[in-house]
Amino acid sequence: MTKKHYKRALTIAGSDPSGGAGLQADLKTFSACGCYGMSAVVAVVDENTVGVTGVHPVPIDFVVGQIRSVLDDIGVDAVKIGMLHSSELIRAVKRTLAEYRIRQVVLDPVMVATSGDPLLQEEAIATLRDELIPDVRVITPNIPEAELLLGRSLTEQSELPDAARELSRNGRVSVLLKAGHLHDDELVDIFYNAETDRVLPLRSARLTTRNTHGTGCTLSSAVAAFLAHGLPLDEAVVRAKEYIARAIAAGAEYAIGHGHGPVHHFFGFWK
Repeated sequence: MTKKHYKRALTIAGSDPSGGAGLQADLKTFSACGCYGMSAVVAVVDENTVGVTGVHPVPIDFVVGQIRSVLDDIGVDAVKIGMLHSSELIRAVKRTLAEYRIRQVVLDPVMVATSGDPLLQEEAIATLRDELIPDVRVITPNIPEAELLLGRSLTEQSELPDAARELSRNGRVSVLLKAGHLHDDELVDIFYNAETDRVLPLRSARLTTRNTHGTGCTLSSAVAAFLAHGLPLDEAVVRAKEYIARAIAAGAEYAIGHGHGPVHHFFGFWK
């Protein structure tokens, strides 16, 4: 009897004990989007919906060991990378994925938590921008992250297509630039597909809710999950955008924690 095979997705990220962000959100998203989720923990983060209290890094050789254990035994169809707090860790992850020739990588350039707490050492920003970003398939920055990577502010919706192209490193990486930090009535994320040199606006209604903890983790993981299913790049991003919009809308109905609550990852399964 021929056995069936899962679509496999690996997250390389920090933890969130409150369950709304980090690798916990990634694993929930993978499951909700029909993938078998796996994780390599890069840091144990002490946080909740109110803020980050501390970050305890996992030794780099142990992070690499986790990645190797997964790839040597199970393999992977797509990888999502989240918080990488140091230049040394960024370079180690880059080398390891290159060794296994993994191209299907979605990078969420996590630098600041929803609460405003920094999650990336300042000197690591340049390493992320210059050494890791050119080697992945898709990056998913929000406005503050894009500003750090570009070295300038972004205040108008009209600036985003050119900013996404600039972030693509001369067409080497596709860019999903999230517009949630702007204040227009309509939310219009911009996806620059570097593989087709096409800009795709992704429109959705703007919801007023405090429950936005882990939205970036969730969106990037959804992109990775749909790529693991073999969808074309544009379709994977559109499906991921639809998923996060519905997860935010469903999560807005709930009260959890005293700060920024999570989205509802499993809106399609229970209420």
